[in-house]
Amino acid sequence: MYLRGSTKPRLEVLKMTEYDLAIIGWGAAGFAAAIKGSELTSNQMKIALIGYGPLGGTCVNVGCVPSKFLIEASKNYREASHPSYAGIKASASIDFPEFMESLNNFVSTEREGKYTNVISNFENIDLYEGLAKFIDKNTVSVNGKEIKAFNFLISTGSRTFIPEIRGLTNYYTSDNIWNIQKLPEKIAVLGSGEVALEMAYAFSNFGSEVHIFNRSNRILKGFDDDINSELIEALRSNGINFHLGVNFHEIKEENRKKTIVTSTETFTEFDAILVATGRISNVEGLNLKAAGISNDNGIIVDDTLKTTNPNIYAAGDCVRQPLKLETLAGKEGVIAVENMLGGGRTVNMNEIPWVVFTEPNVASVGYTEYELKKKNIEYSVRTVDLKNVVKANILKSANGLAKIIADRDKKIIGVHVVGPNAAEFIIEGVYLIKNKLTYNDLIDSVHVFPTVGESIKISGQAFIRDISKMSCCMD
Repeated sequence: MYLRGSTKPRLEVLKMTEYDLAIIGWGAAGFAAAIKGSELTSNQMKIALIGYGPLGGTCVNVGCVPSKFLIEASKNYREASHPSYAGIKASASIDFPEFMESLNNFVSTEREGKYTNVISNFENIDLYEGLAKFIDKNTVSVNGKEIKAFNFLISTGSRTFIPEIRGLTNYYTSDNIWNIQKLPEKIAVLGSGEVALEMAYAFSNFGSEVHIFNRSNRILKGFDDDINSELIEALRSNGINFHLGVNFHEIKEENRKKTIVTSTETFTEFDAILVATGRISNVEGLNLKAAGISNDNGIIVDDTLKTTNPNIYAAGDCVRQPLKLETLAGKEGVIAVENMLGGGRTVNMNEIPWVVFTEPNVASVGYTEYELKKKNIEYSVRTVDLKNVVKANILKSANGLAKIIADRDKKIIGVHVVGPNAAEFIIEGVYLIKNKLTYNDLIDSVHVFPTVGESIKISGQAFIRDISKMSCCMD
């Protein structure tokens, strides 16, 4: 619990051990649920918020916030070192330890502003620091203290999956890479999902020789081949080396240099290895069986986020679901609490956008062609190269594409973009899908020129005309 006027938590001081709601996990989903529960009950709901590690969980501490700070700084450094426009001469240098100190200071400031200070406004929320373990269906133990609640929400997030590779020791993950003090001359990134690609991109910008290794022969599981191909081409032009479809045999270390031995080739002289091979639900130690909760590669929930125990809900990365996103976790935390209080809200995964913050960005919402073919759903698709978008050419970043997928009734059911700033305008795709709009509705909406976001409208126009015969701002 927080004292008024204090920014530090007063932990485990109350004798009360019975709550209306106990939340296990104080990341995005847990915080969103605690605040929403307070708002809906005028701060009358007594809530226990249980967590381990820094307040705020993954996103603010070791995920979205530090990674995007790293990426934006690296882009700034690369542009200063290699200006994109003729006639501009520049150079740059980096004090890497000083930069990393600034990154970690920024994280601390954001954690205090968005979590520590925020929770101090709610006297109905008590904080317990420690690992929770279910004793029975309505009781957990935290540091030997029993906490009972009428309802529970599990929001314990996820952690990096560590593959079994002989000799894999002394490696970084997205949890501890923020402690690195020396810029690697040569770094190996194991994995090819969004975390792997973002970190590889950032270190490449800073001048590290980056090699991506993946057992699969593709990147970004679930994306269509054209999206993957565009991004690989862009990242290769940024200096990143891809080794796809390789089986790891062993990792050796000598004189602080690492060697990666695969089934076909040996790669040497790495200063660091970053393991980014996906994430798994963080539920070990909760003793879910005692609470009557089913788990299979994540907690099993119904459409309302209720587990197999009707008094316990789950939200965020700990749930068995295809997307692991901070924004989705927060949304689910809110919905879970609303449903505990009698609601019946659900989450439509086809309306959830997600982004890879490389340059170009990859931004996506809705169905992919792969999914539609698998479901045998009829569709039509139009894809526009960014060279047809004036703002992309102005930005010297015309490598990429925009793609719109429509159903048989012309309603838009998928929007996918590989391009600069795509993270900032993919929300247009959300609105198109959520409101069941057609590509004719899209065409009829005036867009700003010149913007990269205009690529979405041009993709819609490709359904009705040859865009190579179309002038700028043609409606």
